[in-house]
Amino acid sequence: VQLQASGGGLVQAGGSLRLSCVASGRTFSRSIMGWFRQAPGKEREFVAAVSWIAVSQNNADVVKGRFTISRDNAKNTVYLQMNNLKPEDTAIYYCAAGIRATIASRAEDYDYWGQGTQVTVSS
Repeated sequence: VQLQASGGGLVQAGGSLRLSCVASGRTFSRSIMGWFRQAPGKEREFVAAVSWIAVSQNNADVVKGRFTISRDNAKNTVYLQMNNLKPEDTAIYYCAAGIRATIASRAEDYDYWGQGTQVTVSS
């Protein structure tokens, strides 16, 4: 599975972005898909994940009702809609795929990683 993330950019606080991650490979529909992020000087942290049957889980401390993960299996794509962005959301956002049925929030449960897309939120 190869993952290509896009949609990052520079946005003012309070703005929105939608990240996309396109996966290649036949196992996408049987994979969980997740978004993680890593800010400068910080460890990578879990943001949200969605199973192939669209069961989702998010990191409540990060999302706070602002982010929504979704997937379109027909397009092999997972999305992260981010609203009301804050400067502390500035990070590189990575999509990841895990060949498993049950949703997971640990990085070690994911088998494939995209290259990351930079999100910068100005105050």
